[in-house]
Amino acid sequence: MHIGIQAIEYYLPEKVLTNEELAKIYPDWPAEKILLKTGIAKRHIASENECASDLAEKAVKGLLKSYNIDPIKIDFILYATQSPDYFLPTTACILQDRLGIPKAAGALDFNLGCSAFVYGLALAKGLILSNIATNVLLITSETYTKYIHPMDKSNRTIFGDAAAATLISENGHSIGDFDLGTDGSGKDYLIVPAGGARLHQSAETTIETEDDGSIRTKNNLYMNGPEVFNFTIRVVPQSIQNVLQKNRLTFADIDLFVFHQANKFMLDFLRKKLKIPEDKFYVNLEDTGNTVSATIPIALKRAEQEGRLKKGDKVLIAGFGVGLSWGSTVLTW
Repeated sequence: MHIGIQAIEYYLPEKVLTNEELAKIYPDWPAEKILLKTGIAKRHIASENECASDLAEKAVKGLLKSYNIDPIKIDFILYATQSPDYFLPTTACILQDRLGIPKAAGALDFNLGCSAFVYGLALAKGLILSNIATNVLLITSETYTKYIHPMDKSNRTIFGDAAAATLISENGHSIGDFDLGTDGSGKDYLIVPAGGARLHQSAETTIETEDDGSIRTKNNLYMNGPEVFNFTIRVVPQSIQNVLQKNRLTFADIDLFVFHQANKFMLDFLRKKLKIPEDKFYVNLEDTGNTVSATIPIALKRAEQEGRLKKGDKVLIAGFGVGLSWGSTVLTW
């Protein structure tokens, strides 16, 4: 059975935060320096009353309208987020009702970040191959900015908010075999320490200052950039080799590489380490920033719109980050 991506759509919040605005807050980081370091000029930010589910709803409605899809045909919702509306209930259940998807549809959330899109494709493919579902709606939606301290310049310059909706069913852009991996020993490298059962969100606002002057509390997002970078350059090249072998392909067979859009420095380093030609490597985060689980579907959509993807192309996608986790697969466009 041929399982593939039928359609992709995404939504970016209306509010935009530019490098020039950030430079006014962090005088030692001018706008040009932020762009040079991250490859990001601006990022979209969810408003105070706008949750990840609201972004998701708009992305899905855009998908349904653009591709003339009847929501009654969707029989499973996979919702990837690390910024759910509630601790419970499951946000996928809320979206089922808001989107008019049949009550007979299955719906679940899964908590995964930068590798979530690849994992979601694997879950969707498995659901269809096992005859549990026929049309799976994969939603990746994040509002990481809600967890970032206003004076955390290292994270605030990188992350943006967004949602993407992807329909997976028979036919479409074929989804190949997967390479998936996990290293939970690195959980503390990208984490919001407080807010769960182990450490409740606290009124305690003890300030922790990083070496670069970034500020946060335990209620805020923490990222150990050097450790995440070391993890990435260690596992991604091997994952690429693994997934090519599993799909019986070589580097030369791949027409376009679309990686998680973490930041330009990391992407450039990976491209050079893997010796991927620039014309086969897609980078598109200047006006969105790192949108976590939504970066790959947004990049795929934009690459197609720009003519970088055509029928029959082999596209290798790879997600990596928080967990720590990683995943790769090959799509045939």
